[in-house]
Amino acid sequence: MKYSIWFSEAMGAGNPHAKTALQTFGSAQAVYEAQNEGRERSGVFTAGELSRLRRVTLKDAEQIERDCAKNGISLFPFGSPRYPYCLSVIENPPVLLYVKGNLPEFDSVPAICIVGPRSISPYGKRAAYSLGYRLAKSGLTVVSGGAVGGDYYAHLGALKAGGVTVLVMGCGILSRYLPENRKLREAVSRDGCLVSELSPRTNASKYSFLIRNRILSALALGTVVVESGQKSGTLNTANHAVEQGRDVFVIPGSPGQPQYAGSNALLRDGAKPLLNLSDIFNEYLPRFPDKIDVKRAFEKNTNPQKESVHKKLSNETLSNKAKIVYNHIRGKTFYPEEIADTGLSSDEILTALTELEFEMLIRAIPGGRYEIVR
Repeated sequence: MKYSIWFSEAMGAGNPHAKTALQTFGSAQAVYEAQNEGRERSGVFTAGELSRLRRVTLKDAEQIERDCAKNGISLFPFGSPRYPYCLSVIENPPVLLYVKGNLPEFDSVPAICIVGPRSISPYGKRAAYSLGYRLAKSGLTVVSGGAVGGDYYAHLGALKAGGVTVLVMGCGILSRYLPENRKLREAVSRDGCLVSELSPRTNASKYSFLIRNRILSALALGTVVVESGQKSGTLNTANHAVEQGRDVFVIPGSPGQPQYAGSNALLRDGAKPLLNLSDIFNEYLPRFPDKIDVKRAFEKNTNPQKESVHKKLSNETLSNKAKIVYNHIRGKTFYPEEIADTGLSSDEILTALTELEFEMLIRAIPGGRYEIVR
């Protein structure tokens, strides 16, 4: 394993030469043992890559391997039996996958990637949550990127359904990036898994998420774009899906709204409009009749034991702002404007109320009011 770590660290994320080198030499260990003379003679590597292959040491790799063992992180090198075939066939697959949790059998269980912007509309939040919930309930694996916004609500919906969700990170699994989503990541690592091609303590960079997006799309049969403006990482993921021969589904939006400018451009260029869940189920049910249960996607939860699990998840996945708002609610029913002295703006309070509603802690009732559920 240490040779795969060494090779991954030296080549860097998303390097298309890595796959060629592994196919040429047969393994990461063979690349290491060829030393610089053999690597140079192969004609596979650039001068910069040869320099990094010399600079990264096996001792560095051994330290990373110990760190993974200490923190319960599994490693799946390219070419190993559990490495997803759907990921291995793209032009630049990861040399190594770092995984916290249980890696699904992507080649036998269908997965859908759900993406949306960080600054997402209230409608987009509801759509991402509903899609995550119902797709996971039906047996599909939900893949997303773990960011605030659309990703957060897609993962949350899948968790609430008791399904499997995979969070593909643009940094190392032990990175402190985005601390407000730490509890969400902890919940995902128990009921699904965290995945990264970067060693555990690698910090996020300007480009690491764009490089990560090819993994999001490659692990799934199709990518759903909840909403996207003209410039968004969401479009980057959708473009990767197209290049990889995967399906792209888009929720249509009003042409006059800027948050749908990118979404509608995808539809113009041939993406499939997602008008209801049957558009996804009709696409994949013939291929996976024993894996997808459409009826379960629309079942109401009647299991008291499951409800207790929901309560636990609510405590673990609520944002700090949602907790502040919840603690400032007075009375069984209330209007949003009655929530005072939180230090939050009215927009932040409305966003927090939406999150509390998704968590099934409150519900909307007629007259613009909300009611405490529990």
